[in-house]
Amino acid sequence: MHLKIITHQKLVFDEDVDEIYTKGTAGEFGILPNHIPIMSALDIGVTKIIQDGKARYFTTMGGVLQFKDNEAIILTPTAEDGNDIDVARAKEALARARAKLAERDAELDVKRTEAAVARALARLKATMTN
Repeated sequence: MHLKIITHQKLVFDEDVDEIYTKGTAGEFGILPNHIPIMSALDIGVTKIIQDGKARYFTTMGGVLQFKDNEAIILTPTAEDGNDIDVARAKEALARARAKLAERDAELDVKRTEAAVARALARLKATMTN
């Protein structure tokens, strides 16, 4: 089956794969060849693909996945190959976001800060598994 991961800026991935695992807003799920058609809203998380018996990991920061006729397309605002993520930068972003949450300032946008924590955790998870 074929998978494309596309952001507003670029085509992140465009290759044949054997398996796809990702995180939808209703939970994690997997797709194997000849899966029934599916469309799902994606949550912030990691998309794992299996190619020739080897796993690769990508962050997918929300968006949508569509699968039909052994063609999968992920449209997402941001996606990164786990091999390209700067681990130190992701750890710093996580620490800053967690520090903001701990302060509980009256002007703090809690949802936005929680999303920053989720993005940083997804980046770190994608790097640790590669």
